[in-house]
Amino acid sequence: MPAWRGCWSGLERKNGWSLAEYAGENTPDGMQRLFNTARWDVDGVRDDIRGYLMAHLGEDDGVLVGDDTGFAKHGDCSAGVQRQYTGTLGKVANCQIGVFLGYASSRGRAVLDRELYLPRDSWIARPERCAAAHIPEQVGFATKPQLLQVMIERTLAAGVPFGWVTADEAYGDNGPLRRFLEARHIGYVLAVSRSHQITSGVDKVRADVMAGKVPKSGWQRLSCGAGAKGERRYAWALIATDSPAHRLLIRRSLSNS
Repeated sequence: MPAWRGCWSGLERKNGWSLAEYAGENTPDGMQRLFNTARWDVDGVRDDIRGYLMAHLGEDDGVLVGDDTGFAKHGDCSAGVQRQYTGTLGKVANCQIGVFLGYASSRGRAVLDRELYLPRDSWIARPERCAAAHIPEQVGFATKPQLLQVMIERTLAAGVPFGWVTADEAYGDNGPLRRFLEARHIGYVLAVSRSHQITSGVDKVRADVMAGKVPKSGWQRLSCGAGAKGERRYAWALIATDSPAHRLLIRRSLSNS
């Protein structure tokens, strides 16, 4: 059994022994050699996997999904590790943060690309620490939205078919990322924070203030698809802005509508 099947399996703990047992091997020697001493062209593997995934999942109306997640760590030697917020644990903890680009279509979903977030002060500003963690000298600081943009650019260059991009408010509140997508005529549905400023009329108004002004007749009850407990129904409202290319889409639970 190929090693990658073990890496993608649902094993709770993945180490040399558990992966070897999953693959039907008698010892972990082969797995340990693969991960410890074998030379990987990690970007080449990423590109090969992307091509394989597109052959099976690619559709013109596919969706690129940006998100980040944390990996809890002990110690301070892992590249990018520091005390920072991670949604995985729902709190500030010692962890690494990875930014990922997913792909979803009617044929399935998968992860296409990844970038490791490297904090500026505790890592990029300390070249000796980066060198000890084998981080290349040319790697500079990049925000999470900038890392997502880099991955979208690679996806465009590879000719991956997709219709639009989505991500949470950490990315939707980022003006440069939105302008990057608009400059390339890429459609997007990005979440924004309650305090996000929307241009309407002569003033800028907070998103939550605009939501509070929607009359009862302006809300529609619609489903966003089936969930584990049935249809996921919410109240929705669509608000125009000064730009014909932008709308504020609001979703709230039916208990509040």
